[in-house]
Amino acid sequence: MNKHPNKSTRAKSSYLVTGSIIALIIAATPYLFYSYESFPQTKSWETFLFTYHANWYQEVYVSVWTMMGKFVPLLLLVLWFITCKHWWYHVILIPIGMFAFQLFSVINDDVGITDEVEIWWLFPIMLVIIPLVYLIKAKLSNKLMGKDLKSFEEDLGTKKNLWQQIKDLF
Repeated sequence: MNKHPNKSTRAKSSYLVTGSIIALIIAATPYLFYSYESFPQTKSWETFLFTYHANWYQEVYVSVWTMMGKFVPLLLLVLWFITCKHWWYHVILIPIGMFAFQLFSVINDDVGITDEVEIWWLFPIMLVIIPLVYLIKAKLSNKLMGKDLKSFEEDLGTKKNLWQQIKDLF
């Protein structure tokens, strides 16, 4: 009798453990967000490790509330990016970048308004990701339609007006 479980059972067990951990993290996000209520409503917070002074937000409570408002969506988007199996999952990097820059701005007390200029930092990221996703979509649709690479290149090289280009996208 075989005492070791086969690979299929191990894979299912590993899949179940990983899925359970992800589900637990997602279920804990409301509690993580509302953890700001446990912070003091004072300007400074002293612990045995560090002292935190809320400069821009005037209270530690408000500062942590703002940080959690950026961290929780960032965490959920990162989980979605890691677990997504669709071909377009790279597009999720755009809101991940936006929330990451906003969280950085919140942590950096010298920044006055946190949601104002992040789009300009995301613009270079979007310039890379959006064409990449479009090319992946085009390659997949050409494979599904049975076209070869040569006809794909010829199609890209033909001049089309704006209305024809929009029709080709949809």
